[in-house]
Amino acid sequence: MRGKVGIVGVGQVGAAAGFLLAQTPGVDELVLVDQDAARAASEAADIAHAAAFDAAAQVAAGDYAALAGAQLVVIAAGSSLKLGQNRLDLLSANVEVVSHVLERVLKVAPEAVLLFATNPVDVMPALAVRRFGVPTGQAIGTGCALDSARFCDRLARHLGVSTGSVHAYVLGEHGDSEVMHWSGAQAAGMPLVRFAEELGRPLPPDLRDAIALEVRGSAYRIKEGKGVSNYGIAGCIARLARSIVNDEQAVFSVSTFMEELLGVAETCVSLPHVLGARGASRPLMPAMDGAETAALRHSAVLLHDAIRTALGEAPGAGH
Repeated sequence: MRGKVGIVGVGQVGAAAGFLLAQTPGVDELVLVDQDAARAASEAADIAHAAAFDAAAQVAAGDYAALAGAQLVVIAAGSSLKLGQNRLDLLSANVEVVSHVLERVLKVAPEAVLLFATNPVDVMPALAVRRFGVPTGQAIGTGCALDSARFCDRLARHLGVSTGSVHAYVLGEHGDSEVMHWSGAQAAGMPLVRFAEELGRPLPPDLRDAIALEVRGSAYRIKEGKGVSNYGIAGCIARLARSIVNDEQAVFSVSTFMEELLGVAETCVSLPHVLGARGASRPLMPAMDGAETAALRHSAVLLHDAIRTALGEAPGAGH
């Protein structure tokens, strides 16, 4: 049925996403699945009680069979990032977890769009495509959608304008090699750097470097203080889900598997995509300057190697 969404993995990320999805326009039914059935049932009851204060989705826990007919399945199962780790450190353990999940999800909901939030999030769409034969646009990593929101928020605070007035993307890996797309950032129909100068709040190179460092390290700083970064990614999941469930055709920087990018074979970096009921469009390559292009290619190489490692193939071939 249209508007049915499942979440597999109801830890702190999955539960926070479920809370927001239950109140997301277009989501009529929400099913929570977890290896800890008691936890899933308790989270579903708690979320349903919150949803009872407003017209919202029907919320229930279930097993994999309960995902039948889902339009969208969010996969948030697996180990979370711990202090001192980067996202690629989780590769081996979480590929095994997600493979186990995909085997079961695809038996009951083969047509569902898959939205991956499990780290390393850019590897999981490739796993779905290469190992399980999922169509490319049907396997989506949340990728740099959250990083892009962080980027726009940080820029908007510097400029003293609303976040929605700033249009800027983060590209590449959702991780340490991500690329701030400064050359394409805009506000008021003009390049962002010029807009900043018009407002008397310039963005000199040293400040741009500081902002990029702040955006790139956001999750690490949050984890230092509270041990987990869950609300930001939950908001990201809910927003992407809204675009998919309602066929909005909105543009986000998310990751899908690519046969080739900038001379790098079989990679999975974030680029702008149009998201709708059938999943993600083909990736859209924005105009970039030379430094951004080189940085994006570096990111693509890192993920090519991570994907080949995940699939048990020798890294390094194809680039």
